[in-house]
Amino acid sequence: MPALSFAPALSLLMAFGQGSSAQSLRTLMRTTGRRFNPPRREVLSSAAGPAVRAVLAAGTAGAEALASVRVERRKGPVPTIVLGGFVPDAAEQVYLLRGHLVRQGSVYYVDYSRTRFSLELIAAQLDDLSAEVMAREGAAPVVVAVSFGAGVVLDWLRRARLVGRSPVVGGLILVSPVCSVDDLLVPGEAKPSTLLGRAVRPMLEAEGDVPPEAVERARVIFARMFEAGAQNKAALLMLLTRNELAEVRNGVMATITGISPLGAVERVRALRDMASPSSYLTPELLPLSEAPVMILYAEKEGAVITASSPARAALEQSCRAFFPRGECLLVSNPRGTPVQHASLLFHVANFHPYFGRFYRALRSRKLLKLA
Repeated sequence: MPALSFAPALSLLMAFGQGSSAQSLRTLMRTTGRRFNPPRREVLSSAAGPAVRAVLAAGTAGAEALASVRVERRKGPVPTIVLGGFVPDAAEQVYLLRGHLVRQGSVYYVDYSRTRFSLELIAAQLDDLSAEVMAREGAAPVVVAVSFGAGVVLDWLRRARLVGRSPVVGGLILVSPVCSVDDLLVPGEAKPSTLLGRAVRPMLEAEGDVPPEAVERARVIFARMFEAGAQNKAALLMLLTRNELAEVRNGVMATITGISPLGAVERVRALRDMASPSSYLTPELLPLSEAPVMILYAEKEGAVITASSPARAALEQSCRAFFPRGECLLVSNPRGTPVQHASLLFHVANFHPYFGRFYRALRSRKLLKLA
């Protein structure tokens, strides 16, 4: 039997130096594991299911708006579907959580089309995908959705309830949900109070075609938001190797620059078609799901979500009305920089315990109790 080579692991250990922290050791273990068991993502057909075919046949959206779906197949009892925010794509969104997710089971990554966007079509894709995962894996999927993606998922659940259906989900983790325009912009304010609000306001308020410079300015703001999170390179290198950091950065920037102007505008304007959860509080719509649900807000959401966010107020105050087995929790970092909006990369250590407890509760088939 040939001997296993530990040279990659040894070189990484030497790179971290003597007295490396527990976080450095976890980085070493993850990186070594990634080398021996790298991600292999298979592309699924985007237009195979009956719900998608019905939307395409009706002509309300075209095939160019179909999201791409990739799957990393793994043995495990709990499959996961991941949706990212406006950017980045799903795999970069959960880059440092991937190891945890694939230990639970297969992971399905949903990446929005870079050329067009349709809420109706993405809802149909989620209908088909969740049913397919259930049939393929023998278990209902957990849906992990971040920022704008969490708003997409809530809109999907709302649409299903309007026609008397309950989608096939085994659980939901919603991180920093952005559910409507009013979560990013305060009605009547002269100047947006959030950085993201300044990026999207021209696209929301333009009559007719959006000026190209407005789209390009939004790209710059999104890139700056990522770079701002990546400023502390020393701290980041405790989480990522230099190669990993370059991989994530390249992926994020490729998404930001690769979205077409029309695709960017349609993603942003989808917020106008989303109803805020504050309007869901009717017997016809609630509960949205009986599955276990965990909603996570960061301690410092202010760069993205307004202080008066109606979605946050509704979800924090009436979580059990929306989800009888749900909790709405605050993620904080008492020992370092405050946790920012949807910061699953830069503050993964603060989010990881919540994800771990959620999946353990699912596996043990116990009612979710995280508070």
